[in-house]
Amino acid sequence: MPLRAVLGPLAALVLLLAACEQPRSHGDLDAVIVGVDQDLWMEVEDEFRAQMEPPIQTVREERPFRITQVDPATEDAWGQLRRFRQTVVMGTPETPWVAEALERGGEAVPQAPALVEVFDVWARGQKVWVLVVPETDPGAAVTELAGQVMEKMDEEYRDFVRNRMFVSGRDTILADSLAQNVGFSMQFPNVYRYYVEADTVFRFRNDNPSPRELIREIAVTWWEPAPEEDPTREELEAWRLEMAQNYYVDPQELDTSVVTFEPISVNGADGIQFQSAWRSLPDAWPAGGPFITRTVRCPDQDRMYVMDGWVYAPERTKYQYVIQLQTIMNTFRCT
Repeated sequence: MPLRAVLGPLAALVLLLAACEQPRSHGDLDAVIVGVDQDLWMEVEDEFRAQMEPPIQTVREERPFRITQVDPATEDAWGQLRRFRQTVVMGTPETPWVAEALERGGEAVPQAPALVEVFDVWARGQKVWVLVVPETDPGAAVTELAGQVMEKMDEEYRDFVRNRMFVSGRDTILADSLAQNVGFSMQFPNVYRYYVEADTVFRFRNDNPSPRELIREIAVTWWEPAPEEDPTREELEAWRLEMAQNYYVDPQELDTSVVTFEPISVNGADGIQFQSAWRSLPDAWPAGGPFITRTVRCPDQDRMYVMDGWVYAPERTKYQYVIQLQTIMNTFRCT
């Protein structure tokens, strides 16, 4: 048998065994470790954080990713932190941790500036974003590359949140029933329960594992005939307060410290989106969270649908749950 035929499978087996010996990566998907020497970090930190931590509206303004910088050359903690699930390393092609990441990932050294994505470098299930910068003006290269990292990382994070929320499956029976009997369709995970209030108000609620820890709820109703003009922000505020007073388990009031009010289009239907925050009444248990209220026109039905999604998630980052609300509400269709 030719020697090449023996060495090929043997080399593959060696690589497989080496990967199996790696520890499993740790850390949440929104926690990012950045390996970079202190001098370069002082030069690029402000711009890197501006690119990687744009404010996301939840209750106030939340950062989508939590950035922790480590200098691999001087800090012993690098040995453990480099095994995080999301890791960024930056430096010139000769920087030891950059060269090591490229070598372990089986990638050739690119011409700077360059962004290279490699997997399972120091741990299984890990992704390492390698920012290769030139010796001269590395800050400009980081500014250019960090935006690309953010765009891709955020897209992957959103995909992760969407896939995880539907791990219980999609309630297609509910979606079909709504479409045939009510006039609209939405896709919910199987863990949501639904309630019909006063024939024209539908509530969909997920309070697993416990309503003390996490609640996600969406309510849908409609105005018929549809008003000629879109509602104002003040009109949607009044509608939401009335909805919470009449149908939610606990009444809510509005905390409009941060507000988005803008036109939207959902599956070809035009509408308005009003996003802000809610809080419990002054004499109730202190609670609060983000909400999204939308209107969607269905001309063939002469209806304007109004829906409201809100989250209660104490001591948790809210970004992933806002993505969940958006994902479900984006499945709305007139039927």
